[in-house]
Amino acid sequence: MPRLRVAPARKASRIAVGLQLGTQPPLGAVRAYALAARVMRLDSLMVIDHFQNLFPQAIWDEELTWLAARRPSPHELFDYQVLLGYLAPRAGRMQIGVGVTEPIRRHPVLIAQAMLTVSHMTKRAPILGLGAGELLNVEPYGLDYTHLTGRLEEALQVIRLCLTSRGPIDFEGRHYRLHGAVMDLKAPSGRMPKIWIGAHGPQMLRLAGTYGDGWYPTMVSSPEEYAVKLAAVRDAARAAGRDPNAITPALHRFAVIGRTDEEARAMLETKAIRALALAVPAEQWHEAGAEHPLGANFSGLRDFLPGRYDRETLDRAIAAVPPGLADTGLPAVGDPSAGSPQAQGLRRGRAAARHPRPRLRPALPAGRAGRPEGDGHHRSPAGPPGVTRGRSCCGHGSVRARALCPGTRGPAGGRGARGGHRRPSRSLHAAVLAAAGR
Repeated sequence: MPRLRVAPARKASRIAVGLQLGTQPPLGAVRAYALAARVMRLDSLMVIDHFQNLFPQAIWDEELTWLAARRPSPHELFDYQVLLGYLAPRAGRMQIGVGVTEPIRRHPVLIAQAMLTVSHMTKRAPILGLGAGELLNVEPYGLDYTHLTGRLEEALQVIRLCLTSRGPIDFEGRHYRLHGAVMDLKAPSGRMPKIWIGAHGPQMLRLAGTYGDGWYPTMVSSPEEYAVKLAAVRDAARAAGRDPNAITPALHRFAVIGRTDEEARAMLETKAIRALALAVPAEQWHEAGAEHPLGANFSGLRDFLPGRYDRETLDRAIAAVPPGLADTGLPAVGDPSAGSPQAQGLRRGRAAARHPRPRLRPALPAGRAGRPEGDGHHRSPAGPPGVTRGRSCCGHGSVRARALCPGTRGPAGGRGARGGHRRPSRSLHAAVLAAAGR
């Protein structure tokens, strides 16, 4: 990824690939995807934290996705903390974590306690992804959606105190106050939870550099934008007296993958993929030569409220998605051999950005071209072979990747996707098939 000066790589870098799961029932499907991730020797397994799905009920039908035939609501979601406890003994050597939660619905001490508990259940340090919050998880539930950055900064301070301190904790802030509070539970050696911050704007990038163990963006449209924002994270780390190269650069990325590049690009025209473009901020629409149908100042996913819009409004908005926006905005697009231009750009520039972690996430399968095969063992009805495996935020899986720093063995000293996992056994393959209901 381009940056002002190119630092020579000390060793060939590795891109560690993980799977981000949706948290929808049935539990057997979640279990099957987790076991499939082990079979594929993936490096990590993350879950989401939502009360509501991104896709509104108003357009939730088979025109959008075949999943609507199996699931009457897109908003059936498990609690992430309980689900991590369920997944922990099934994760093997994979890292597990949440990407991301926020300190509005849960007190930061509770967030810290939950991740410390998970650290006792896993073989590697869990990942605590934190963001400022999204409107759809806050406003409908009567919670305060103001002072987001200030609240998160205080929460990061409180969580770090809980992770590292023993004995009474005192903290006096605007949003949180602790007086003689105790959180003496500590992580086992080598398994201290890693705090990754989902950051895009200047203030959030500052928080990532000041407090984070990793930077975990989603809305990044190009390698050039990634390099600029990563530089801002590292500048903030230096200003805070921290080692900027100790912060893991990551990217949570939608991906559309087909047997051929042409097939993948045809999927960009499906309603589900075009609907994802509504989560792109108005600024990126303007760069594509169009006005965002939800408002000239629409900030994207952070301020999207699914229940606010009726079907007619949403259908008009989806129809207004300009050509090329889906290609240059949310997803990485291509066939497995070639990869997407975005991913190639990230790889080409990895020396300059000190090996940022491209995180590839398949977009929601829709229509015939987008129907997945399931986990690679269980073929779903009417799904053609070789098309996108995994499901997005209204399915069950999403592929993500992260590149490790050169010369390291992976997060928390682990070997990562290839070196740290043994060849999958026949019994594990059988377990995946059983979990998938075959």
